Amino acid sequence: MSTKLSWEGIYPAVLTPFNREGEIDFEMFAKNTEAQIKAGVHGIILAGTLGEASTLETEEKFELLKYAKKITAGRIPVILNLSENTTGNAVSFAKKAAELGADGLMLLPPMRYKADDREVIEYFKAVAKATELPILIYNNPVDYGTYVTLEMFEELIHYPTIQAVKESTRDLANITRMINRFGKRIKILGGVDTICLESLMLGADGLVAGLVDAFPNETMAMYNYIKAGNYPEAVAIYRWFMPLLELDIHPKLIQYIKLAATAEGISNAYVRAPRLELQGEEAVRIQKIIEEGRANRPVLD
Repeated sequence: MSTKLSWEGIYPAVLTPFNREGEIDFEMFAKNTEAQIKAGVHGIILAGTLGEASTLETEEKFELLKYAKKITAGRIPVILNLSENTTGNAVSFAKKAAELGADGLMLLPPMRYKADDREVIEYFKAVAKATELPILIYNNPVDYGTYVTLEMFEELIHYPTIQAVKESTRDLANITRMINRFGKRIKILGGVDTICLESLMLGADGLVAGLVDAFPNETMAMYNYIKAGNYPEAVAIYRWFMPLLELDIHPKLIQYIKLAATAEGISNAYVRAPRLELQGEEAVRIQKIIEEGRANRPVLD
């Protein structure tokens, strides 16, 4: 029997802070995590795109998991991202994550190889059968080139471990399609910051968010207003937030969001090569967006 998560609410795709030498800065990671928990988030997702999964060694991902479980101490679920190249490695990763206490997995299609629909389904099935951990399928055809269609989900829903989707197709109509086809069988978490309010209004159960890494209180306030039906208040925060949310839909989203979180004192700007820290006009432009947002932030209740 698989375990269940609610898959509702705000799940930050957390950053992986580094120090100047390129090692994981666990102290800063703890500081950011505590800021998220204090704001009221419902779980965190480790080693995703924003967590610089592509530059983390497998053992580092497991070290992050062990550390996150220690500092969260059961207060919120800790989800580990699974992004592997082979089915065998994906199955081994899922088993190790369960052994180390992960509360769930976010599962990407196979990396590097552009699998067809049948291959993607078999890959997902292999992981689903290998673990009792709840699984969040990451559907992001824009960035990862694989579209998990409704027909593919028709096959995947037979596996109880597959419980939710991170909906990052950028097609808002897909939320309604999913609900019309599957009801509440597949929970939906909006995965694109610039349409986060619309996603929630259309019935998404929550968000896998990016700018929450820098602005957890504002993110939670917007979410809570929507849940309470206070839509004008939610829209007001959203309109203030939009220039910052647009930092999430750029190839340099990691550098941008780390800079925003650094301005808030809950990260630093270090990244791992081949990514480099911002400089010149770009650094000035992004810093201006961040500082204007911080200067004009809404007053929260």
